[in-house]
Amino acid sequence: MSPGIAHKSAAALLLIDVINHFQFPDGKQTLRNALPVASRLAKLKKRAKGAGVPVIYVNDNFGQWRSDAAKLLAYCLGPKALGKEFVEALQPENDDYFVLKPMHSEFYQTPLETLLRYLKASSLILCGLATNSCITCTAHDANMRDFKLFVPEDCCAARTRREHHQAIRHIQRMADARIMSSVRLRLDRFG
Repeated sequence: MSPGIAHKSAAALLLIDVINHFQFPDGKQTLRNALPVASRLAKLKKRAKGAGVPVIYVNDNFGQWRSDAAKLLAYCLGPKALGKEFVEALQPENDDYFVLKPMHSEFYQTPLETLLRYLKASSLILCGLATNSCITCTAHDANMRDFKLFVPEDCCAARTRREHHQAIRHIQRMADARIMSSVRLRLDRFG
């Protein structure tokens, strides 16, 4: 996408907390469940971009109120970063959007809704970490804002498989999300 050209799409792919240092309680356990998801997320991102669906990274600022996306990425790719392998597979590209968030929901105190309205997105594809926390909170907030939700369950992870599956069922029932595998997600419907 060239600078200055409006990017419009009926959908947006949200990559939630994938630029991650995993330096938190249970971070190693979460990383263990996240690593198998990285390649599927990378493939889904590539398919989305090929279908003209914008990619928006919405990421925790990890309490660093002076942080910015470039510094966060550099830190998570550092030689001692626990999640370096995961982050390497999912680095943002120049034409991707990046929003920093202070809390669990991607909508809370962020410009995300304004960006989505600008893009004319009415559907959201939610992926990333953690299914039972930030993805669940985001799904509820998106549902309250009348976005249609799609959650490729094989592109999300939580601290445990049990927590992941419980959250997926909850999101489906309570946030009216459509749940499917990433390969079954038809991106052509949004073009």
